[in-house]
Amino acid sequence: MSTIERGVSTAPASHVETAQQRLEELHRWRDQIPRFVIPPTADATQKLSGVAAIPAAFIELTNVALQDHRALVRADGATPAQIRDLMAYATAYAPLVDQLEAVAQFLHHSVTAALNQAATEALTTYSLAQRLAKQPATAELAPYVADMRRALGRTRKSSPEERAKKAEERAAKAMARAAKKAAKAALPEAEPDPSS
Repeated sequence: MSTIERGVSTAPASHVETAQQRLEELHRWRDQIPRFVIPPTADATQKLSGVAAIPAAFIELTNVALQDHRALVRADGATPAQIRDLMAYATAYAPLVDQLEAVAQFLHHSVTAALNQAATEALTTYSLAQRLAKQPATAELAPYVADMRRALGRTRKSSPEERAKKAEERAAKAMARAAKKAAKAALPEAEPDPSS
């Protein structure tokens, strides 16, 4: 059975290989970026965002106060130098986030554009095959058209009016069957003939 018969399409090996290479590069990046953390839950970033949006000026003012007043120093707290390092990290890597998001958006568009172009070509071929299958000289295309139609999953959808009419017809038939059964049940059974 071919991959097309199973409904699976394989990309040319060169595309698979180059995409795999890019994925491996991204995985290496994860190891190279300091403080890289994979969120433990789907909403973990959202939970952090409210406090993370505190203005940088406020954070620096707390650093100054922390340096100037020993009473603010906590045993488990970060030092002003550590806090400044966290801010420098965030400032340095924020543009990379923006660029990666842009690349992801552009790559998503590129994938969608490729799928659109391939599907447009396929729909054009399908339309041509439908027309040619109706002609005697190219009638052998009919099985291909039937396979394409099934794979596409498009059948003529009935309108709401047509569906309502069919539902009414089914309901009327069901009522007629029920009335027929009720009438049959209401008839008295024929008494046996004593002469026999």
